[in-house]
Amino acid sequence: MVRGTFQWLMIVVGAFIYSIGLNAFLVANHLAEGGFVGISLLLLYKLHLPIGLTFFVLNIPLLLVAWRLFGHAFVGKTALGVASVSGFSELTQDVRIQTHDPLLAALYAGVVTGIGLGLIFRTGGTTGGSDIIARILRHYRGMAMGQILFGIDLVVIALVTIIIGRETAMYSLVALFVSSRVVDFVIEGASRARAITIVSDKNEEIANQIHQQLERGTTLLQARGGYTGTSREVIYCVVAREEVVRVQRIIQQIDPVAFVTIHTVHEVLGEGFSFHDETSSRKHKLF
Repeated sequence: MVRGTFQWLMIVVGAFIYSIGLNAFLVANHLAEGGFVGISLLLLYKLHLPIGLTFFVLNIPLLLVAWRLFGHAFVGKTALGVASVSGFSELTQDVRIQTHDPLLAALYAGVVTGIGLGLIFRTGGTTGGSDIIARILRHYRGMAMGQILFGIDLVVIALVTIIIGRETAMYSLVALFVSSRVVDFVIEGASRARAITIVSDKNEEIANQIHQQLERGTTLLQARGGYTGTSREVIYCVVAREEVVRVQRIIQQIDPVAFVTIHTVHEVLGEGFSFHDETSSRKHKLF
């Protein structure tokens, strides 16, 4: 019950942060957005219609269709996101941070709106609009959501180019790009883990030193060279970001010609990487 309540609260908090970024940087500097918010901004600039009211009205028919197709679980969080963005965008309409540098405004707009959207998406909520259309088209046509969302944003930015101007559209694209990156960051987090694959003739020595010096476990994978056809074992291990240098030193000391690849890991679950009692369970064993 507490977790459910927290998720609903985070949607409201995310909508508030998003609305601050919307009014303080986009509206204040006459920039645009993608999706239904972008349409609402165009109507604000040209017809002086309130953003919140326009955004809410545009979403009503989509919410009704989504209710019939996807049920109350999806529509409940989405309706809260739509209502919260609509309400907060009106309550924060006097928050304005104007700058003579549109690029700076676009960057800050992307960061702030991205944080807000990331919090909403992380709880399973959405702000409606394009997301509902994408889900409906995927349901009926089997189309990829990413392509639909990109297409809608492209159409809106094209309208911005025609109605407001090319320069505004270009700065708005910057804000959209930054926002999407920040959303990914908020949802996935700043990864602390790195996966390391080591191909060496001295696997046992390297693995033993990783066990002893880092107290990290390793996995020995059976592999076969595609060119030589030679069978050998490959070391696979996951370590914290700050431990990568120590692993590199171990490899350099034991086998300087070893072949090593290092990858960013977005999420790791298990001993040594849990969110709780991490320091008391450092000995992470894959097998």
